[in-house]
Amino acid sequence: MAHTSNNNSNTCFTPLKDWSCISVIGSDAVDFLQNQLTNSVKSIANTPAASIATPHQQNRFAGYCSAKGRLMASFWITRQDTSVGGENVEATESQPAFYLFISKDLAATLAKRLSMFVLRSKVKVLDLTESMDIYGYAAETNESSGAKDELAAMVAMPGVIAAELPPVSINQVQTKRYLLAAPKNQTMGEIQDSALQAWNWLEIQSAIPRITQATFEQFVPQMINMESLKGIDFQKGCYPGQEVVARSQYRGTIKRRLQVAHLNHSEAILPGAEIFHSDDPSQPCGMVVLAALHPLVNNRMDVQVECKLEALQSGSVHLGSATGPALSFAALPYPLIEI
Repeated sequence: MAHTSNNNSNTCFTPLKDWSCISVIGSDAVDFLQNQLTNSVKSIANTPAASIATPHQQNRFAGYCSAKGRLMASFWITRQDTSVGGENVEATESQPAFYLFISKDLAATLAKRLSMFVLRSKVKVLDLTESMDIYGYAAETNESSGAKDELAAMVAMPGVIAAELPPVSINQVQTKRYLLAAPKNQTMGEIQDSALQAWNWLEIQSAIPRITQATFEQFVPQMINMESLKGIDFQKGCYPGQEVVARSQYRGTIKRRLQVAHLNHSEAILPGAEIFHSDDPSQPCGMVVLAALHPLVNNRMDVQVECKLEALQSGSVHLGSATGPALSFAALPYPLIEI
């Protein structure tokens, strides 16, 4: 794996040019987001400044759907409340502040969409693309204290928002991953060229999907395993598309799932690229969600694909056409909830 300035070969730190962040801040932010997202935000604990939001308790995976139940975005959401009050206020109060780590190409779209529903709520939604940069930090769990100190130093910098993602296990070695949003004028750690490739590959291996502009409104959440990733709360009440999502869950209508695969291929594979089954060349059986080159194996591309379940039963699945490069599927790193 790529490494940082501490010369430890098992860590990587890199700018994530394809990521951005949205803030949702205000006294009504909890109730506002509760009525908009696939997952509940009420139990997300506040993360103190200079701390890292931990999975589930302080951050979680969520999505935003259209009225037809199709995902317009997926993201990691964390909470770090902000102080309010002026010079004449003795006891400074705080107000809820949520941060959504999202694909950059959807940040403006989602911020605009959420703003349409603010109405009289005391909430302000901002696309932070122009004011914040997003970084990824990854380290194997057996890392030295130097790597931990390096991460802690970054998180302690003014204005940095940090969230820990679920670890990725490869050959029984766990790698922890962190997202960091930092003000654009903030000087962060030293970066190596190969770190981005390592980070992107780990994202593929996590089997946690990230919606981009190319896959905008292509999937009901269960088609990319969001219920199995605890990205949907079926008890929280209404949100856009909730009836469609619930119907898909309880009527067992999901016939497509997110899978992880690899193929012999060295050229870029873009999200939205179609895949085909060998026995049905006339129509695609799914599409690419994300793709990344393997950081250590030449001519190998690893992909997340949304695919018809029946296409996995026999024959073979190929990129681009029924005669294109063949996909070799791997086991998912988490159990699927049967629908």
